[in-house]
Amino acid sequence: MIEITAKLVHEKKNFFLCGEFVECFISFSHPSLPEHKIAQSNKLENLAWATAQIHCYCSSANDEKTIETTTNVVKAAIVTADTSLNTQQGQGNVVLETKPKILFCDLRLSPGETRSYLFKEILPMSGPPTYRGTSIRYFYKITIATQKVGAKVQALHLPIRVLSLPTMIKAEEISALCNDTSDELSPTNPFLEKRKNLETKLEYTLHHLQNITARRRPSFYMISNKRGRVGRFCLFKQNFKLGEDIVGTLDFSCRTVRCVQVSVTLQCEEILIAPNATTTSTQPSTESNTNGTDSSIATGKIMNFTKHHEVCLGLLQAQVILPVPLHVTPTFSTSCVNVKWRLHFEFVTTPNDLSKDQNDNNWQAPLDIEIETMIWNLPVTLYPTAPMQSLQQPAKFTATIK
Repeated sequence: MIEITAKLVHEKKNFFLCGEFVECFISFSHPSLPEHKIAQSNKLENLAWATAQIHCYCSSANDEKTIETTTNVVKAAIVTADTSLNTQQGQGNVVLETKPKILFCDLRLSPGETRSYLFKEILPMSGPPTYRGTSIRYFYKITIATQKVGAKVQALHLPIRVLSLPTMIKAEEISALCNDTSDELSPTNPFLEKRKNLETKLEYTLHHLQNITARRRPSFYMISNKRGRVGRFCLFKQNFKLGEDIVGTLDFSCRTVRCVQVSVTLQCEEILIAPNATTTSTQPSTESNTNGTDSSIATGKIMNFTKHHEVCLGLLQAQVILPVPLHVTPTFSTSCVNVKWRLHFEFVTTPNDLSKDQNDNNWQAPLDIEIETMIWNLPVTLYPTAPMQSLQQPAKFTATIK
C-alpha cells in the first residue's frame, strides 16, 4: 500500500493568477507495518511511473459535454481501458491542460520510506477563471496520476482557484518596458548585482491593474421617475478589486419626489451565449459588449451578494457601502458565458406630502402611505486582487494505492 499526499507550497495562498507559477509538494510513502506483521511481509512497493499536470474543466448544469470555450481546446482522448488515464471521467470537458511532467519512473519504496517531489508549472494566460455559476462552471485541478505494474491508473485531484487577468497592456508595450535601458543613466552600485528583466509580464499587469482600480473618477447620476427627480447618486469609481468596498453617496437635496427608503444590492449577471454564436475573440476579456445588438445572448441569471438598506425619509444625504466578497469571480467573458456585475437599486417613493405642519411640534409618520417602487441598474467592473491579499489555509489531499 502506498499513500500519496499533495499540498501547495504556499500554505496560506488562496488562489493563483493566470501567468503565475503553481508549486505543489507531492509525497509517496509506504506506511510502516505493525510489529506483528513485520515478519510476514517486508516486500517493496513498486510504482511504474507518476506524472502531474494542470487541467481546466468546464461543466454545465445538465452535464452536457458539447460546450467548447475556446477554438484551441485541447481534447483529451476518451479511453475505456483501465491502464490508461481518462482525464474527463466524472469531471467535465477539458478546456485547457498543461503538458504532463514525469515525476519518476520505476519507484521502489520499502516500509516506512517516503519520497517527495516538487511540481512546478505556470498557468496559461489564456485560461478562463474559476467560476461556479448557476448554469456553467469552470474549475482547475492538479492531476497526479500513477500506476502499478499490471494495475489500472489511479489519479489524485488537487483543486486550485485561478483568476484571469484582463488584457490591459499590449504585448509590444510590455516588451518595451522590459527592454527599457533608462536605468543605465542612473548611478550604479558596483557592490550590487545588475538586475535585468526581473519584472515579468505578470508583474507589469499587476502594476497596471493597481493603477486602474486605484484611479478615482467620480460619476454623478440624476435619478428621476415620471413624477420628478428622486435624487442624485455619486459613485467615486467604476473599477473595483475583490475585497474592496463600493462607496457611493445619495443626495436628496435636489429632489422633487420624496424617497422613503432605498436598497442597493451587488448582483452578478450570468449570460449564456448560444453555441451558434459568432464571436470575434476567443480569449477571456473583461470588456462587455456595448453595441447592444448581440442576438446570440440569452436571458441572464441573477445572483445576489451583499446588500445595503437605508431608510431615508427625512434625510438629505445617505451613504452606500457595499463590500465586494473575496470568493466571487471578477468580470470576464468567454465564448459560452458572459459574467457581468452591477448595482441594483430599488427606490421606494411616495407622491404624498409628508411635510411637517408648522404649528405641530411633534410630527408623527402616517400609518399608511401610497408608495411606488423604481428599479435602476448601474453596471460596475470587478477585477482580481493580489493573491497574498486573501489568506486561507488550503486543505491537504491524500490518496491510497493498494
